[in-house]
Amino acid sequence: MLLILCVDLDDDLGRKTDFETPVVGRDSVEAAAVALANADPEDSDVNVCFQGIHLHDAIDDESVEVAVVTGTAKADVSANRKVGEEVDTVLASLSTGEDVRAIVVTDGAQDESVLPVIRSRVPIDGVRRVVVRQAQDLESMYYTFKQVLADPETRGTILIPLGILLLIYPVAIVAEELGLPGSTLGVISALLGLYILFRGLGLEDAIDDTAERLRVGLFSGRVQLITYVVGVALLAVGAASGLETVGELPSPEPLAAASAFVYGSVQWAAAAGVVASLGRITDEYLDDSFRWRYLNAPFYVAAIAIVLHGLSAFFLQLPFAGLPYLAGTLTAGTLVGLASTLAFAVAEQRFPRNRDSDSELIG
Repeated sequence: MLLILCVDLDDDLGRKTDFETPVVGRDSVEAAAVALANADPEDSDVNVCFQGIHLHDAIDDESVEVAVVTGTAKADVSANRKVGEEVDTVLASLSTGEDVRAIVVTDGAQDESVLPVIRSRVPIDGVRRVVVRQAQDLESMYYTFKQVLADPETRGTILIPLGILLLIYPVAIVAEELGLPGSTLGVISALLGLYILFRGLGLEDAIDDTAERLRVGLFSGRVQLITYVVGVALLAVGAASGLETVGELPSPEPLAAASAFVYGSVQWAAAAGVVASLGRITDEYLDDSFRWRYLNAPFYVAAIAIVLHGLSAFFLQLPFAGLPYLAGTLTAGTLVGLASTLAFAVAEQRFPRNRDSDSELIG
C-alpha cells in the first residue's frame, strides 16, 4: 500500500482551520485544503494538500491513501516529535495487511527536515517538493540562510569578519575627521588580527568565563574583584618603575638590566600580591570556608619579595648590598615563610575554622 503524506511542519492547517490532525482520506484532505485556502489563500501548504490529492488520483495500479500530518508552530524539535506521533496514528488507522510505503509531499527544505522521523516509521519511496514556479528555490535559500545564521559557530565565522570589513568606510571617515587618514588600514588590520588570534587560540571560552566570573563577583559582593583591579594597577606601576630603573643604567647588560627591573618593581609587585591575597582571604572568610593556612599567602609574597630584593641589589652591586646583606635577606625570607607556615599550621589544629572540624569538636 502506498501512503501519500502531506507534511505541514508549522501546523498552519491546525492553527488556521478547525480541522484536527492528522487528516486521513481523500475527501477529508480535500475539505481541509479548501478550508485552509479560504482561511489563507497565500499559504503554500494549500498546494501541498492539493498535490497530495493529485498524486492520489493519478495512481490507479495499487491501493493508495493520502493523509496530512502537522507539527507545531515553532517548527523545531517538538514539531518533529509531533509529526512522528501523527504518522504513527495514520499507520495505525490503515486497515491493511500489506506493507506500507510512503511518498512525502512538502513545500520546501524546512519541512523536509522531518524526513528522518518519517523514515524511522515507514519506508519512503520518494519526496515531492511543491513550490510556486515563480518562487522556485526561494524558500530553500531562505531556509539555508536561516540555518546558517542560527548556528553560533557559523555566525561567528562569517558575520564577524564581514562586520569588520564593513567598518572600513566609517573608520575612514572618523580617521579623516581626526586628521589620521593613514590609520584606517591599521585599525581594520588590528581588528581582523585580534579576531583571528582569538579564534586560532580558542580564547572565546576563556573570555566568556572571565566575564561571567566578573559579573558574579560584581553582583555577589566579592572583595577580590576590587583587590584584583588594585593589584593589576600596582603591577602596572611596578613595571613602569622597573623600566625606569633599567633606563638609569649607563650601559645595561642582560643580567644587570634584569636585576634593575626586578629591583625597581619588586616592592610594587609584592604590594599587588599582598592586596590580591587579602581580598581572597576576606571572601573565603565571608563564605565560611576560611582556613588558617590561607593567611600564608601574603607572608609568602613578602618572603619572595625580600629574597628578590636582596638578589637584585647584590647583582647591581649597590653600595649596601654586599654578601652580608644578601645572606640577611635570604635568611629573612626563609624565616618569614617557615614561621608563617608553622604558626598557621598550629593555629589550624587548635582553632579549626571549617564546619567539619567544628562538628567533630561538638560531637
